[in-house]
Amino acid sequence: MLNPLTPSPLPPLPLLTLGIFSPMPAPTFSTFLFDLDGTLIDSIDLILSSYRHTLKTHRGLVPSDDVWLAGLGTPLRAQFSQFTDDPDEIEAMVATYRDHNFEHHDALVREFPGVREAVQALGDRGARLGVVTSKKREGTLLGLQRCGFDGLFDVLVCADDVARHKPEPEPVLRALTSLDAQPKHAVFVGDSPHDLVAGRKAGVATAAVLWGPFPRQMLEPHDPDFWVAEPSELTAMGDG
Repeated sequence: MLNPLTPSPLPPLPLLTLGIFSPMPAPTFSTFLFDLDGTLIDSIDLILSSYRHTLKTHRGLVPSDDVWLAGLGTPLRAQFSQFTDDPDEIEAMVATYRDHNFEHHDALVREFPGVREAVQALGDRGARLGVVTSKKREGTLLGLQRCGFDGLFDVLVCADDVARHKPEPEPVLRALTSLDAQPKHAVFVGDSPHDLVAGRKAGVATAAVLWGPFPRQMLEPHDPDFWVAEPSELTAMGDG
């Protein structure tokens, strides 16, 4: 059985050409970029509650949760555009979603056990740390504070900061620029297909965590360089 941190054999990035057949250890990284929802914080119940409330309020019906989860990691306006092409209605939906989200935030957002400790350990060893999310900065700060991540990250790239969002590479590239980091020394850790695509387009290694809402079979087509089953495995990827 392969170690969860063993680089995926199909196809490896140039940085990872040692491959699974090499006796040498897996490469280590000095820069770690993290998605927020489903990766750093367990906010999925809050997200789905906000989605259901918004669609019931504006449309009188609630489609399957799978419809919303398919777009998880992309901005709200992009997700609501699948239900209407009326710009005013989209803005009203976004407002309803955010009002419900903020009202119920602290009651429904939880820590993923071990994630904060793994991030802290990477920081203590000198890794540069960033968050790359399609959530606006206000909500990002609320989630990080709720789960004890205050002061752990060197840079936050939020929906407010870029014109093109995941799965485009712009937010990942912006984080690298802010950290003065090279793509070959960086890994983007996420739970969704959008994270993996954005990381690959930006030229960094990608790590798929398996504690988020997306099952492994939905992530496999995007060929992550690493599979991370437990948060403690992240520390083995850091320099030091």
